[in-house]
Amino acid sequence: MAGSQTALDAAFAALRHRDRSAAELDARLLAKGFHEGERQDALETLRRTGVLDDRRFAESRGAGLAARGAGDALIRHGLVQAGVDAELIDVVIGALEPESQRALRIADRRGYGPKTARYLSGKGFGEDSLAALVANGQGNELG
Repeated sequence: MAGSQTALDAAFAALRHRDRSAAELDARLLAKGFHEGERQDALETLRRTGVLDDRRFAESRGAGLAARGAGDALIRHGLVQAGVDAELIDVVIGALEPESQRALRIADRRGYGPKTARYLSGKGFGEDSLAALVANGQGNELG
């Protein structure tokens, strides 16, 4: 155990400022020196009380990334890094506004051109979304 702090206390402290996935929280507890049993007991208590919820975390994180202009690949990467289950990631991404619509909204703001296409590609937007930009780009070319 890490000092006199319990694993549950450490978990609550880690959740004080933002939601985290169970995997992120477990890694933080491990880094603080808590043993497997202590970590699992704390995580189970937090799950049972609704404080820890990977679905809520993934939905919130995915929506937040999408709102900040991330494409599906970048959202997927962020959720994988957080230790979210692949099936849940698919559900979360499927519930978001379609990537092509998000790309069009960004292009409306930034303009239609090669610079915007490179920007979107770097933000994790896929080829299908970039193709939709070309098709729906109000006659503009992405080059």
